[in-house]
Amino acid sequence: MQFYELHEGDADLFFDVMLYREEEMDAEEFFTTVQSIRRQVQDHYETDSLIEAIAEELERNYGFVFVSDDRLTAAVNVSKIEDDNFLADLDAEDGDDEVEVTGDADYRGVYADFDPDGPSLN
Repeated sequence: MQFYELHEGDADLFFDVMLYREEEMDAEEFFTTVQSIRRQVQDHYETDSLIEAIAEELERNYGFVFVSDDRLTAAVNVSKIEDDNFLADLDAEDGDDEVEVTGDADYRGVYADFDPDGPSLN
């Protein structure tokens, strides 16, 4: 089984999807196939993101399996804090992003701009 990943995003938001395929597809061939599909669907897709549209096309016509959220059997939140470990509700309605936080959970995010051509830290 071979695994593949598609990434989409800009400086503010990043999203990725996973796919797998029984037979290996060379990385360059995968790239070429993804680019061809992107050109076909980029102006008219019905999924939430471009990479989901590409993943669905890869599944439909190229023997890939798109590992989407609707295929999940179980999802577990794991934390060092005992009260923050729980089995996620996969039956929640789409758009229902409300999550009840218990215990002393401290969720933080860090955003950083990265300039690969900028000054070296060494």
